[in-house]
This record gives sequence, C-alpha cells and structure tokens, in this order.
Amino acid sequence: MTKKNLGFVIWSLEFMKHFSLSQQWVLLGLALFTLSLLYFRFYYHPAPGPEAIVKEFVVEVSGEIPNPGVYLFQKPPTLGEAIERAGGLKGPASIDIRETSEILETGTLLTIDGDSEVSKSPLPSSPLPAREKDSTKEEHRGIKHNEIRIKVGRMAANKLLVFSIPLDLNRVSMEDLCLIPGIGASLAQEIISYRGKRKAFRSVDELKKVKGIGEKKWKAIRNYFTAAQPLRIDPSGIKP
Repeated sequence: MTKKNLGFVIWSLEFMKHFSLSQQWVLLGLALFTLSLLYFRFYYHPAPGPEAIVKEFVVEVSGEIPNPGVYLFQKPPTLGEAIERAGGLKGPASIDIRETSEILETGTLLTIDGDSEVSKSPLPSSPLPAREKDSTKEEHRGIKHNEIRIKVGRMAANKLLVFSIPLDLNRVSMEDLCLIPGIGASLAQEIISYRGKRKAFRSVDELKKVKGIGEKKWKAIRNYFTAAQPLRIDPSGIKP
C-alpha cells in the first residue's frame, strides 16, 4: 500500500468518527451499493443464454454457377434458396428450382453441372440451292441442348471441420479421420475396419467398441462425429 492510499484510509477512519454507529453502517451500505453498480456497469458481461445463440446453416455451391462459394443461412435453406444465393442457374434445368421445397442440411454441397448434347435432325428432303447450303452450315444437321444437372453431396471434411460441423462416421474416409486431433493412421484404419464389419455405425457411442478407443479418447473425439443415415434425395431431376 502506498503512502497516498494509507493516508486516505486514515482520513476515512477519522472522518467516520463523526458519525454514530448506525450512520456508519448506512454509509458503508451506500458505498457497497455504489461499487456494485460500477462493477455491473463496466466489468460484468454475462454470457448469452441459449436463446441468444444463433445457429448458422452452411451450404456450398460449386460448378457452373455465377457465384460459387460457401454460404451461411439463419435457417435451413431450400434447394432454390441456396442456388439463388449463388447467383441462380445459367440456363434451364430439368426441374424448376422455384417449385422445389427440398430442405438442405448444414454441410450440403451442391454441384451444378451443365452438359451439352447434340440431337440429330433430319436433313431437308429437297436439295437447297448452293447459296442457301453455305448459309445453313451445321445448324440443319443437329440441335444443341444444354441440360443442367444438380448433384447433392457433402462438403469436404476439412471445410466441415472449419465450420464445426460433425463428420458422419458412415461417410468419412481414412484421410478424413486423420484430420481429427488425436486420430492417427492406425486408429483411422481401425475405425474403417469396424465400419466395414458392422456395415454402419448406429451411434457415436459405438466408437467405444473400436480397438484403441477408451473412455478418455472417446470423450476427446466424440464431438467431431455424428452417425447420420445416408442422405436420401428425391430423384426427380436431382442426382446425389
């Protein structure tokens, strides 16, 4: 304590002698109340409650689209909403995305492919004059069609981890598993082998049955995984 602070304390004690005991308690209460107000005003910052935490839904759109990239949504987007955020399709598709109510889960990857096909059309039955033949070139021999296909899949494991999206144990590869802290090549191989024998993981708890994963290891890696069922998509124009 410095001399200045010690002097202030001595002055305060001398000053308090001029008040009765009950008055001293009142002054002490006021001082504590004032200090509490200052603390809550400038130093206390409570953590947001569960209702204040906003969950974001992540969808990546790639391929032949004006603005490919990763997009964040405040609620699960439909197929059409995700494509519109990426700039919309460059041409007609086999389905009308505006009429599609398919809800996408977080971590979905949409790949837009545009395939060009040429359908043969019959040549004119009567011969054309030479001048008209030159002007028609190849247009009379084929009609070009552009068909846009939308493939639905999952984002790459490294991108999912960036956005804290769990990896599906029934989809991950050995390379994906090695991205998880605490999982090396040997343990990743054990997980893949277990999945091959059991056909699929029913829950993340099943990891405890994998050789090399004890209670401590399981608690350290469990939040990186989920055990969802394979994505089922209505095949009407959308190909997974």
